[in-house]
Amino acid sequence: MHAQGGRLYTHSRFTSKQQLFLDFVLQHDVTMGVQELAQEKLTPLLRLRYQNSIADAVAELGRPEEIGQIFSGFQRYLYETST
Repeated sequence: MHAQGGRLYTHSRFTSKQQLFLDFVLQHDVTMGVQELAQEKLTPLLRLRYQNSIADAVAELGRPEEIGQIFSGFQRYLYETST
């Protein structure tokens, strides 16, 4: 995974609150050694970042569909640049 490239990507495409969440995801991925940011990991990451409050995540990041699109688009970019 190319974390630095991922951070540059987030800062050019997302709101500041979305960037903070994606930076959190990147840091969690690097720290935990996760090899794949599968879609099923999104809810646990949101719960971890927002102290179990999905409502807070939605208030900061957008509708659930939008959060899912941000997450999947971001991970697709990371894997495309790391190959």
